[in-house]
Amino acid sequence: MFGVVAAVAVLATAAAALLGPFTADAGQQIVGGQRVGIADHQYAVYLTTADGFQFCGGTLVAQDKVLTAAHCVAARSAENLRVVSGREDKNSTEGVVSPISKLWVHPQFTKVTEGNDVAVLTLAKKVPSTPLPLATDPDGYAAGTKATVLGWGRTSEGGATSRYLMGAQVPLTSDTTCAGAYTDYDAATMVCAGLPEGGVDTCQGDSGGPLVIRGRLAGVSSWGVGCAEPGRPGVYARVADFIPVITAQL
Repeated sequence: MFGVVAAVAVLATAAAALLGPFTADAGQQIVGGQRVGIADHQYAVYLTTADGFQFCGGTLVAQDKVLTAAHCVAARSAENLRVVSGREDKNSTEGVVSPISKLWVHPQFTKVTEGNDVAVLTLAKKVPSTPLPLATDPDGYAAGTKATVLGWGRTSEGGATSRYLMGAQVPLTSDTTCAGAYTDYDAATMVCAGLPEGGVDTCQGDSGGPLVIRGRLAGVSSWGVGCAEPGRPGVYARVADFIPVITAQL
């Protein structure tokens, strides 16, 4: 799967075998989407190494805080991380490249398929981009709800990552559908989104990026199998169920 969560899931061996769960180094991107403007999605950011390699996405949730996937950063040091905000084209010099002053990873995170795939990065300075509010309603994840996914990840399974910010709409699936697709699915901490026939999804390089519902951050791209495959929706961390631990970092 995915570009998420997806979201970049994070397991090298499985990723090599399945193209998901994703690895943080691979990242995730949007399959079946289209280019969108950063002016309309100022909260969309991406993560790079200190030398500029983009490997995951994230969401600005305060002017100096970014919510991303734990698997993207759990094995990295704050000194080797940068957050790029306000930049639609990765080849441009627009926006702000921010060092990280603090890195928080959910203390119960072990691997993507076991949940708790959230992390908060504190930027060294506030940035001028507009943050995205968090979804706080745990009942706001009804199957069929339209969601927007964003990222700079791969635009096809096994393909290259995108130079530009991409976006797509996907419907949330039911917990029953997702549990049928993945035996590791946990409805208490995860939510799935995707078309039954596939074709639209996040992919490697999109991990950590946003799943947006009604103008709020409802999910963090986490993991999946392949990218946009039929019967294999993307799996996202269910933000509303992490509100206490996330807001404690904000």
